[in-house]
Amino acid sequence: MALAIFDLDNTLIAGDSDYLWGAFLVENGYVDGEDFAKQNDRFYEDYKSGSLDIMAYQRFALKPLSEQSMETLAKWHDQFMETFIEPIILPKAQALVDEHKAKGDRVIIITATNTFVTRPIGVRYGITELLGTEGEIVDDRYTGEVAGIPTFQKGKVTRLNEWLQQENETLEGSYFYSDSHNDLPLLEIVDHPVIVDADDTLKTIAQQKGWPSISLR
Repeated sequence: MALAIFDLDNTLIAGDSDYLWGAFLVENGYVDGEDFAKQNDRFYEDYKSGSLDIMAYQRFALKPLSEQSMETLAKWHDQFMETFIEPIILPKAQALVDEHKAKGDRVIIITATNTFVTRPIGVRYGITELLGTEGEIVDDRYTGEVAGIPTFQKGKVTRLNEWLQQENETLEGSYFYSDSHNDLPLLEIVDHPVIVDADDTLKTIAQQKGWPSISLR
């Protein structure tokens, strides 16, 4: 049995759930549309270029959660799953997840996106173990602040190492599937890095390193 680690956005799904959650909020009038959309676009461009200020972005993303009850947020997320996520679920990704499970591998998602947005998407793929950026919760409400280390760039490695120790797991025989050059720190420490529909920067690096490349689209 080995670990099969998956990135989520643009790997298991054909889009970015963080960005799409912002688009969902704008489309439904749950936030100040024009200003929020501009900031959402700017942060997404920063992410793609590798220059994202992760704490600034997470506070931006978590603020709308802090303004609603958990009950309202759950209803919103159900609507988000139906209208934004179901259309970008990838059958080939589901087949790959199922293949690893059939081999007895332990499947886990590690994503920079917050766990409120991503955990239900993982469950949609039958993946119950997920490490993501955690929003601070006090008295059953999000505060708008980040709890702990965001699972972004080197933070993915830090959080994974903590999880490995807690779970008495190792990276022996491990796989990591990702599309993004932001995930290089984690790609470089697993036994089987696999590039999935990668961005141009990661494609170039993967070719230099001889890493296998696949498409789930």
